[in-house]
Amino acid sequence: MSIIIKTTEDIAKMRISGQLAAEVLEVIKPYIKPGISTGELDLICHEHITKKQQANSASLGYYGFPKSVCISVNDVVCHGIPSYDQKLKDGDIINIDVTIIKDGFHGDTSAMFIVGKPTIIGERLCRITKESLYLAISIVRPGISLRTIGKTIQNVVESANFSVVREYCGHGIGKGFHEEPQVLHYDIDDCGVILKSGMAFTIEPMVNAGDYRIRTMNDGWTVKTKDHSLSAQYEHTIVVIEDGCEIITLRTDESLPRVINHK
Repeated sequence: MSIIIKTTEDIAKMRISGQLAAEVLEVIKPYIKPGISTGELDLICHEHITKKQQANSASLGYYGFPKSVCISVNDVVCHGIPSYDQKLKDGDIINIDVTIIKDGFHGDTSAMFIVGKPTIIGERLCRITKESLYLAISIVRPGISLRTIGKTIQNVVESANFSVVREYCGHGIGKGFHEEPQVLHYDIDDCGVILKSGMAFTIEPMVNAGDYRIRTMNDGWTVKTKDHSLSAQYEHTIVVIEDGCEIITLRTDESLPRVINHK
């Protein structure tokens, strides 16, 4: 396993791409209402990325993916393809996943949005998923094992009687969209990887209201829960620093500090 340690200059560039990715989620939020299509939301994101930010979407064309962002609705776990035929309705939960390339570096983040009036299960699933991500981020610092991140997430999720998807994980990021290491969101042997300052990766738990098993649709991209239960995901790109971590995709509506120190 070859993990690329980022330089100060690399991290400075990643901060820019990370903040642009976060900005897309802030810009799209007011448009998420009953009646709008996921295709329309994708177009708004695409135009903001290409025209306003003068950046590129890492998703568009990635192994043939046809859209600029992934939009996953209700029982879609990840990689939902936006469509003008898919109209949002009251109570839907949706994940929008944005990855920006700017000056050769990637910034990757996603968040959940509730359309109109929330359902009890939808609101609770989103809340617990976010809590699991935030708690995992809060413990990141040099010297801890990567495995601790997954164990922390799994404990939060399963204590709420939800389940963690096994097949997808967080990943190293930088000049590459997906680099080493793989960041698993449940407790399993990870070959003893220990965090070091300069490591950059995403944490992005996918949490199902029912069983953790999934199925991939015939389009080759859309992944759904096998039991048709709701699924939620939140994601941040973080960089390990000398005594903690920095969240480079933090949004203005979040209460977490951008830099978390453990002195």
